[in-house]
Amino acid sequence: MPVYHEGSRALQDRVGVRETADHVRRAIGDGIKPVAAAFLELQPLLVLGAADPETGRVWASPVTGAPGFARATTPHQMSVTGRVRPGDPLAPALATEGVRIGTIALDPRTRRRMRLNGRLRPTPRGLAISADRVFSNCPKYIQRRQSYEVVADRDAKDPRRGTELTAHQRRFIASADTFFIATVHEDGADVSHRGGNPGFVRVDSPRALSWRDYPGNSMFLTLGNIRSDSRAGLLFLDWTTGTTLQLTGEARTLFGADGSRRVRFELTEATETPSALPLRWSEPEYSPANPVPAD
Repeated sequence: MPVYHEGSRALQDRVGVRETADHVRRAIGDGIKPVAAAFLELQPLLVLGAADPETGRVWASPVTGAPGFARATTPHQMSVTGRVRPGDPLAPALATEGVRIGTIALDPRTRRRMRLNGRLRPTPRGLAISADRVFSNCPKYIQRRQSYEVVADRDAKDPRRGTELTAHQRRFIASADTFFIATVHEDGADVSHRGGNPGFVRVDSPRALSWRDYPGNSMFLTLGNIRSDSRAGLLFLDWTTGTTLQLTGEARTLFGADGSRRVRFELTEATETPSALPLRWSEPEYSPANPVPAD
């Protein structure tokens, strides 16, 4: 499978970074190297993204566990022991064999991240993913959180669903320094990370939000997917309380006269789950790469 499809190529050409993209694509492989396997086994959090096979809506969902719950069982397969919580909107996709799925393991302690995309196979204890693409990213825009603790007695509350953002949810998004975005294309799915100082995501209305697209690795995998297929899923985490806010809808990239890029997301459905995750992370140290939020 080619690393880049038409959507990514179109954006690389528009920005003038095709040669750079051709160079950095060498970091993408179909196998899990030993250093990546070791990194994966240290993580308590994995974010998954896929399209619901029934509705077509794209969602991003978190799975947590003791380090080792996600691990490489072969150089071309990752196994996950555990499932998303009952009622999670991604659950139908995760129960369907052959679904294209994207994953990201992000470690705030070291500002490292690893992405693995492939095909899903449900297992009695969770799921397995046959890898198509495996690669790591630079530490740009990752906020450092020195440590975490497991809150054993934290129980997830019933999810709250809606088609518009509440006032509380709008404040939650406006104060976020990190979110995850799931996108899809004809041959796969992908989950990426976006980060910045609080305020980098702007809530434009109860059904729309946007963020400035900061310079990255020049691959344009996420924005390339959006160009080819506008469906997207966003995941916001409260790193202290464990509350999750999952959004599904459609996204598009807007270009300014100065060459700047802004992504606008139109909401279809929102799911908020208080105390969904048992992890409590320390306060963030913002990435020195973060620009000052601007309109």
